[in-house]
Amino acid sequence: MGRIFITAETGCDVPAAEAERLGVTLVPMHVSIGDRTVDDGTVSPAEMLEQCRQLGVLPRTSGCVPADFTAAFDRLHAEDPEAEILHVAYSAVTTCSLESAIAASEGRDYVLTMDTQHVTVGQGLIVRETAAWVREHPEATAEQARDFAVGLASRVRMAFLPGDLGYLRAGGRLSNVAFLGATLLKIKPVVELVDGRLVATKKLRGSMSSAAVALIDYLALREAFEPGRIVFVKSPGLPEQVQQLASDHARELGFERVEWYDTGDVITSHCGPGALGVALVAKE
Repeated sequence: MGRIFITAETGCDVPAAEAERLGVTLVPMHVSIGDRTVDDGTVSPAEMLEQCRQLGVLPRTSGCVPADFTAAFDRLHAEDPEAEILHVAYSAVTTCSLESAIAASEGRDYVLTMDTQHVTVGQGLIVRETAAWVREHPEATAEQARDFAVGLASRVRMAFLPGDLGYLRAGGRLSNVAFLGATLLKIKPVVELVDGRLVATKKLRGSMSSAAVALIDYLALREAFEPGRIVFVKSPGLPEQVQQLASDHARELGFERVEWYDTGDVITSHCGPGALGVALVAKE
């Protein structure tokens, strides 16, 4: 069969250098800082937060537009006209990006799409595993790769602890807003991806260190998990001691690979500084 290219939004938080190694094309989402809108990744998350602080505003995000995908699809098609393209999308209920990808795929029968129903490292985990599966199955079609990605997505579990609930409030991304009063009560809500939506599902109390351990247990101990890897993501300002404690606890639970990534501009805009996220795969 021909080559399969994989595309994904920058909101999957796969670093650009890693995406290049994986053969994944990242399509930029967008962030507005005051009256200026930039591509995700144009500035560092820490710099974005500082610019927002100086302006007295919170960042706003927007998904990819059809032109973003048209440029990516046409560039890949020109590189290999016989190749197929599989877009492994950011949760469609949280952004217009998948809708934009579908619009851009019209008249391009070599493009397939799928909704991961995940964001940040949940989506990123699906992107990485799908890219690896494609490398291991050079005879596969894009439809077969999509089937693999859909099956994997149904088993990915992802949740995070926001660093500042004001960012979620401003973005309007959290479906059950009653949890937004948690800051006043010093409660840390666990925000999960449920059918593609961000839903606060559990309340944790205590320090960020204790909450990090409880977050891992909440995901890993309620069902059998694949021990191959666990993936963490952090936004600027998460203490190193929290990272180390989370890593040590994950290894104690039996995870073989513990991976850490940084949030990009879009995800930082949603979770605020000092946030922690985790993703893993449940067993079939």
